[in-house]
Amino acid sequence: MAKRGQLTIQIKSLASELLGKEISQVELRLMPYAQYCLMNGKSIDPQRVNLAEREVISDWRKRGFIEGGASGLGVTKEFWDAINQILWLGYIAYSEQEDSQAA
Repeated sequence: MAKRGQLTIQIKSLASELLGKEISQVELRLMPYAQYCLMNGKSIDPQRVNLAEREVISDWRKRGFIEGGASGLGVTKEFWDAINQILWLGYIAYSEQEDSQAA
């Protein structure tokens, strides 16, 4: 059984299908904060993200998933839908998945 917020084989597969790329544990853990900022009309606080997370945000921006960041955050509908599906697996239905380290 996977742990809450753990990157599993199912999450990797879904992310690859929806985003066209494999995601990292850092990226999975950044998604709830990005979702929170989007839901609450907030900007990403540069003091709340580390260098690895900034690199993820930069990648999202390059891929056209988001725009802005520290000065307001915009998102595509496709990316919004994708992160919500990924977060469902990682933070809600995590107990139904196999631990990727055990597989």
